[in-house]
Amino acid sequence: MPRTFTIAAALMLASASVAIAQPAASPTDAQIAHIAYTAGLIDIAAAKQALAKSKNPDVISFAKEMVRDHGAVNDQALALVKKLHVTPQDNPTSKALTAAAAQHRADYARLSGHAFDVAYAANEVAYHKTVDGALADTLIPDSQNAELKSLLQTGLKLFQMHEQHAEEVVAKLGK
Repeated sequence: MPRTFTIAAALMLASASVAIAQPAASPTDAQIAHIAYTAGLIDIAAAKQALAKSKNPDVISFAKEMVRDHGAVNDQALALVKKLHVTPQDNPTSKALTAAAAQHRADYARLSGHAFDVAYAANEVAYHKTVDGALADTLIPDSQNAELKSLLQTGLKLFQMHEQHAEEVVAKLGK
């Protein structure tokens, strides 16, 4: 039965999202690897923007965690695809995620101070919810390679902790 693969890139403070439909077939491991890697790059870029703009210690600490953790998972992903001789395959989902993220970083570049901090932290909650859902509902179940599936499962656990940490930062910023 044909299946639609959807990932929403929830990158706006108002939780606006971009839904991207994949071809009717399930994504391949090469596409899954590219989507997961791209999602990590997006979060690293957002965190680097926060490190450059924020003066809030909670936001800075969180952003450093995002750079460290997503960088480490992406390094593991690159090592795995090299070991497996798989070339990550760009696809409509990863392209749309990248385009939406670039636009939202440009929007956030116009913000400063508390407004930036709130927008960044709220986006991190929404973004991690979206990525966690895509991992749990599509990317992990559709991955065929056991090592890729294991890496995605490990990433999911870590990213769920990121979501909780982002919620804590949002709560602190609201006070």
